[in-house]
Amino acid sequence: MASRFANIVALAAIVTGVWLSPAVGQSVRILGEHNAWTAYATAESAGQICFVLSRPTSTEPIPAGFTEAYFYITHRPAQGIRSEINLVSGYQFAPESSATLTVGSQDFELFTEGDAAWMADPAQSANAVQAIRAGSTMSVTGTSADGQSIRQTFSLSGATAAGRSMDEAC
Repeated sequence: MASRFANIVALAAIVTGVWLSPAVGQSVRILGEHNAWTAYATAESAGQICFVLSRPTSTEPIPAGFTEAYFYITHRPAQGIRSEINLVSGYQFAPESSATLTVGSQDFELFTEGDAAWMADPAQSANAVQAIRAGSTMSVTGTSADGQSIRQTFSLSGATAAGRSMDEAC
């Protein structure tokens, strides 16, 4: 679990660097911008990483201390990882809580740690990604550290095209 947390922190740092620093941004290639989703590729010591990300179109209610939020789907070919789903929620989840990823009428359980969430059952990642690429609406509902139910809604416009860009690069 600690390595997953480190990976999401590293991706968040890479993405933030793309927007904040041209020097850091040079190490990350934008594979394509597709409406609400953008595909990226970068390399690190463990090999090439490709990922797509989107930001929520709404977060309701806005939790105390809310910052930036991102939803990622990541491929790490050198580690044999495809379609890893991660969320950086922008708020702290309640300790030992879970969150729910809802795509259309399908629900997928996420486990949480700090402000991040991952698939509780990684074997369901391919099904979730397929639903995302075929769907039109997606939300993640979690419980904040102060006990509020927070719902983040994401547009799926461009998710399929961004996923194809990622698949072709990794």
